[in-house]
Amino acid sequence: MSVDVRTVTESELADWLRARRTGFLEPPVVPDDEVAEWRAHIDLARTRGAFDEGRCVATYRSFPQELTVPGGARVAANGVTSVTVSPTHRRRGLLSRMIGADLAVAKERGDAVATLIAAEYPIYGRYGFGPATWTTEWTVDVRRAGLDPRWSGPDDGGRVDLVAVEEIRKLGPALHDRLRAGRHGVVSRGRRTWDVSTGALRLPGRPWTEPFYATYRSAAGDVEGYIGYTTDETWEHKQPLCGATVRDLIALTPAAERALWHFVCSIDWMTKVTSGFRAPDDLLPLLLPDPRAARVTTHADFLWVRILDVVGALEARTYAGSGALVLELRDPAGLAGGRFRLDASPQGASCAPTTAAPDLVMDVAELGTLYLGDESAVRLAALGRVEETTPGAAATADALLRTPRRPWCPDVF
Repeated sequence: MSVDVRTVTESELADWLRARRTGFLEPPVVPDDEVAEWRAHIDLARTRGAFDEGRCVATYRSFPQELTVPGGARVAANGVTSVTVSPTHRRRGLLSRMIGADLAVAKERGDAVATLIAAEYPIYGRYGFGPATWTTEWTVDVRRAGLDPRWSGPDDGGRVDLVAVEEIRKLGPALHDRLRAGRHGVVSRGRRTWDVSTGALRLPGRPWTEPFYATYRSAAGDVEGYIGYTTDETWEHKQPLCGATVRDLIALTPAAERALWHFVCSIDWMTKVTSGFRAPDDLLPLLLPDPRAARVTTHADFLWVRILDVVGALEARTYAGSGALVLELRDPAGLAGGRFRLDASPQGASCAPTTAAPDLVMDVAELGTLYLGDESAVRLAALGRVEETTPGAAATADALLRTPRRPWCPDVF
């Protein structure tokens, strides 16, 4: 019997959740309260499954999202998540059927891009996604960092204050909105995300540890950032070996970022600080007197982008220089392929289909990799992933597309 791929009905949600748990190697037992919690927030019209003789064997869903692009504009994105295929049904094209149907709907809906966080690197390139941001995690040996052990607060007139979680629930969403107005790669956070991350919503089967929270206020009294962190208390031979793990850090200014990192690294008894997933060009290592005290413990691709609307996506972002390029995009899915002329300058950009000879030829996945300004077209050309048909075109692309700061996506979804 053929496997049926389609959207999921409410009566099938529990079975879909069982299959999702199976794919993520979690115990395949779904408590009733977990089903109820999912039922309260999931959009079944954007939830797909593969069913073999009535049993769900693959899962997939998408949700509305906004992605900040260079220059601060926010484009409509189709956020992809909960992608699994049960081990009994691998290599049967089930993901291809689910993602193909969903991306076609997203294209018709007018989403400029699709996004996802890839659990495995090799899967999503064949569906037109490219890694557009990277993430880095540091572990700081506080004893080696060289920070002033007598530090008691910022020297810029600002202050750091411990606050209750209720304060973060009030301040956090507005601070995050201001962050994503100025930092490309950041995606929107819905109300449920805030409720889960601050413990207002306790998910079934997931223990909650209340973090400590601290805010940074400028000399003018404005809250410009906050940090949330958990701690572990370990002693050995009457010596503290305690650590902190940063759960979230939002900073709108360099002063706020420096002060919050300095604060968490200066807490009494703290010998180790784990940064959580940060931008690869975060200020953290270089603000330490001895940057070698911050050891990279994770460095990996993070947000993947799939261009759905070439014209809309390229016209939405800004460009550092002036120039023109004709891009030929290969897209086996037929969603974003073709030849397009981009005319860009710091004053704005226009993009339109063209029949002119191409300057650069690439798969649509490579445009996703280049889109947020993190990767080099010259580098991709050296790898054979971009074909330069006009000499110097890859360098022109870099001059237009690359950004002074690297894109950063703080959120797993």
